[in-house]
Amino acid sequence: QVQLVESGGGLVQPGGSLRLSCVASGVTLSRYNTGWYRQAPGQQRELVAAITNSGSTNYPDSVKGRFTISRDNAKKMVYLQMESLKPEDTAVYYCNLKGVMFRADFWGQGTQVTVSS
Repeated sequence: QVQLVESGGGLVQPGGSLRLSCVASGVTLSRYNTGWYRQAPGQQRELVAAITNSGSTNYPDSVKGRFTISRDNAKKMVYLQMESLKPEDTAVYYCNLKGVMFRADFWGQGTQVTVSS
């Protein structure tokens, strides 16, 4: 059974940093592209960072230069380092796995990030 568990969210002041972690079980992580999404109240879920199984990364302009995604296939971990956080980064952050060359799409339960003074 596939399970993704996020951690590391919390309350941080504007300009602060957080590191989110996602541990995957029941999968061989190298067979998946991975990403972090976020959803603020009343908003659609949006991609904030993605990293392919070969290590290529992608970020939207809203977080480029502030967020860094990384992964450790052996540990089955995906990370999101967030710097210079802004109030508009407040959202629930979700870890996602998408199968490479096969149909699979898995989500974690989410972790709340609140940026406020």
